[in-house]
Amino acid sequence: MLLLTFHIPLTCHPIHSSDVFHSFANVMLSHKLTVCAGKVRWQDFDQDQYVGATVVRPGQDPYARNKFNQVESDKLRMDRAVPDTRHDHCRHKQWKSDLPASSVVITFHNEARSALLRTVVSVLKKSPPHLVKEIILVDDYSDNLSGVYLGQTLSIVYIAVLVLMFPLGLMRSRVRGADAATAPVLTFLDSHCECNDHWLEPLLERVAEDKTRVVSPIIDVINMDNFQYVGASADLKGGFDWNLVFKWDYMTLDQRRARQGNPIAPIKTPMIAGGLFVMDKEYFEQLGKYDMMMDVWGGENLEISFRVWQCGGSLEIIPCSRVGHVFRKQHPYTFPGGSGTVFARNTRRAAEVWMDEYKNFYYAAVPSARNVPYGNIQSRLELKKRVGCKPFKWYLENVYPELRVPDHQDIAFGALQQGGNCLDTLGHFADGVVGVYECHNAGGNQEWALTKDKSVKHMDLCLTVVDRTASSLIKLQGCRENDSRQKWEQIESNSKLRHVGSNLCLDSRSARMGGLTVEVCSQSLSQQWKFTLNLQS
Repeated sequence: MLLLTFHIPLTCHPIHSSDVFHSFANVMLSHKLTVCAGKVRWQDFDQDQYVGATVVRPGQDPYARNKFNQVESDKLRMDRAVPDTRHDHCRHKQWKSDLPASSVVITFHNEARSALLRTVVSVLKKSPPHLVKEIILVDDYSDNLSGVYLGQTLSIVYIAVLVLMFPLGLMRSRVRGADAATAPVLTFLDSHCECNDHWLEPLLERVAEDKTRVVSPIIDVINMDNFQYVGASADLKGGFDWNLVFKWDYMTLDQRRARQGNPIAPIKTPMIAGGLFVMDKEYFEQLGKYDMMMDVWGGENLEISFRVWQCGGSLEIIPCSRVGHVFRKQHPYTFPGGSGTVFARNTRRAAEVWMDEYKNFYYAAVPSARNVPYGNIQSRLELKKRVGCKPFKWYLENVYPELRVPDHQDIAFGALQQGGNCLDTLGHFADGVVGVYECHNAGGNQEWALTKDKSVKHMDLCLTVVDRTASSLIKLQGCRENDSRQKWEQIESNSKLRHVGSNLCLDSRSARMGGLTVEVCSQSLSQQWKFTLNLQS
């Protein structure tokens, strides 16, 4: 796509929407480090006028446009105080003075003006000026010129606004911003963030020491309903299940103990959330930027995480860096074909390029993904070969050993789900009963396998029918080969578990009164069970 560049004269003549959108390509508005006529410092910026232009009208749904409460967002001042959520040790730490400057790239599509403004102002207010060479706002085909107005009005470091003339989606928009960046380090932020005190220095220091490090702050939570700023736990790492959906994992007990002597040490993480990270620009380009064939949003954090680790880099969460982020339950983007299809396409591209034979566990967890076309991946496979990247087996063994890999004896694996609840040991051991508990997607007490010899196993314990009569309790007992009390089979399209010796089905109807039982098989919802992964049809 052709890129047209327009330099705004230092007299700062106004730009009208027609001047921009009548162009058939990108428009880049560049403002140099000058306080020029018609420009103001951010401290003097007229927030009320800027935000008021897109205020939610009486009777309108405040969640409709941004999928968060815009009314509450619009009430906040652009430089509101947020709690310093860092560890005490961070407040006394001295950061290196000769750190490289960064280009801050913020992409957005129809972002609430108040949220975008707070993001930009927090970067300006909370960052040493010499470390922010420029802020690049990439407007991914919004229907108002929120970013352009900021760029032409604020007198700040160096601000560029790229207005995309048709929607490119998150990944391609970020690459546009990165390509325009002139600093040696890239900082990617979402457009609904608030940077905390001294957030940038610890990130830049880690990258300056080793350019193959890709680093992320601890991401604090900005409540989507009332915009309260809440500090996040420092004991979390990014991870995923075989459905390849990102989740937060608590560090293991051993990992937490190892950090007691230095609680602010960098945290190695198998995956980053994707919205907020810092990376050396040259290394970003060397590693293939983003997969430009991915659409709209979703799966990009998975792909870049696999790629960085498998191709010689590392991912870290830096506890002394804190940035708040509005976590939404939905996305305001339009997804051609539906969000599920777009996410599956993107995720399948990542799986096909980086996961080798382990991609089959993804397809077992999400069988419908096999039917989603994923396009041509030849250039990504050539990149993988050219850079000399390691196999996914290495990643599982060295980066994410906590992710349980199904055994070759398993025919089904993972959580055994019934609606929003999962089969759970409830912390019991041999001769204990089992129950159901809200699914937490963290394995542990909710991790089970159905083996080829028909055992339902949790570690070395198996579901056992002690009394082969209806309504008898299921017990956990040590697994024994050829014990008929421990033999189960999936029936009715893998939706039920039937005990072979009694022909009774696993049932949760009495879970609250004592534990799971076996009952005469029926169409009752209390007998509907589904493994996360079914490894054979």
